[in-house]
Amino acid sequence: MKKLVFAVAFAILSTVSFAQEKASKADVLKVIERSGAQGQMNAAKKQILTMIPADKQAAFLIEFDAIIAKSQDKTADLYIEEYTKDDIKAMLAFYESPVGKKMAEKSEKIAEKQQASMMELQGEIQTMMMKYMQ
Repeated sequence: MKKLVFAVAFAILSTVSFAQEKASKADVLKVIERSGAQGQMNAAKKQILTMIPADKQAAFLIEFDAIIAKSQDKTADLYIEEYTKDDIKAMLAFYESPVGKKMAEKSEKIAEKQQASMMELQGEIQTMMMKYMQ
């Protein structure tokens, strides 16, 4: 009986300890926000927005932003699964540092340039794909 009580107590304590190591969703969402991910999404949104008629852009933006919010929520869940509370604290500390802030500030500009460079390579990629698909 003592062994059973000990095993149950150990299981409960292990679960409690494990739960305490999980980061809060609020902290994870801060990491995502401060990482510059929004800047990358803004660059993509700008590119997509050029393809939407002007009279439909406001409605598009509402739906697009709702989808992005869902995506961030799911990403936060993934972070919680993969990173400890201490990992998230370290990430926040980095993104609050001067270099971390600079990365976030530059993320949109870098994403825009990256999209442009990928557009330049698109023809090469299609040619290569055709070579291997035959």
